[in-house]
Amino acid sequence: MRFEREFLSPYAMKSEDSKGRMTPVAPCPYRTDFQRDRDRIIHSKAFRRLKHKTQVFLSPNGDHYRTRLTHTLEVTQIARTISRALCLNEDLTEAIALGHDIGHTPFGHAGERVLNSLTGHFYHNEQSLRVVDVLENDGKGLNLTFEVRDGILNHTSKGNPATLEGRVVSFADRIAYINHDISDAIRAGVLKEEQLPKDCVEYLGKTKGERINTLVSDIINHSYGKPGISLSEEGTFYMNKLREFMFQNVYFSLSGESLNVKADRLLAALFNQFLKHPGEVPKNLIFSEEPTVFVTDYIAAMTDTYAVNLFKELFIPKEYL
Repeated sequence: MRFEREFLSPYAMKSEDSKGRMTPVAPCPYRTDFQRDRDRIIHSKAFRRLKHKTQVFLSPNGDHYRTRLTHTLEVTQIARTISRALCLNEDLTEAIALGHDIGHTPFGHAGERVLNSLTGHFYHNEQSLRVVDVLENDGKGLNLTFEVRDGILNHTSKGNPATLEGRVVSFADRIAYINHDISDAIRAGVLKEEQLPKDCVEYLGKTKGERINTLVSDIINHSYGKPGISLSEEGTFYMNKLREFMFQNVYFSLSGESLNVKADRLLAALFNQFLKHPGEVPKNLIFSEEPTVFVTDYIAAMTDTYAVNLFKELFIPKEYL
């Protein structure tokens, strides 16, 4: 805590100024509250499951495509670099980044889309907060600090985090997924490097590393010593243009449509099955009296592999497996 007072920016969040936890705990003699939050997230089951959850490409043929876990690690490193340069609280930044996608569905945003359609309201950032507040630790939650919980909930582009560290993670998330998804799309043959908008390439850089460095440097140069986190007008324009390009040419492209449709049908079948037969949901995973809620919790927590295997078990005769 002494280090935070002496060396961090006046705009940084200090652990001693935290709004605290929902259930108070005795202080740790070796770690700040934000360091404890980071450790609680890393040791959680939900964090481990991220290694088997899709980032963008479903069931890719290759070992080098991003998963939800490797995405999380890339976001964390980008966010830590920015926070360190701005003299913000790197421990808080790290905890938020490690937990920001902890409630994400199987099959990436295809899974999020189908659960939203089936329930009328589902967003992965809200589910991530539910995971750390309720679902982890056998229904006791992780009892994280307000600042980490706020950063997890508000990490999306539409969010408004209460701390600068939370805002750093929000920017780092976009910087990470735009650029690593370009690499994966090129690897998958969905995209060719020469298709990228020429003005974006000229301004941001030709390689993933160059583009990330340009955006990180831009944020640092335009945020240092200020009570806010921002990109320059040019940086904002070109990052948003590249992001829009990815949505039009990769995320919503016809190339992955057949797989996304299959993922939608698979999750919809599982959801409807358990909604009709809520007693089939494992009792140790039920933390609500409302079937729609605990069925959603169950589906959202699944890894891609678990969902596929469960579908086979429920709907495909063993003779055909």
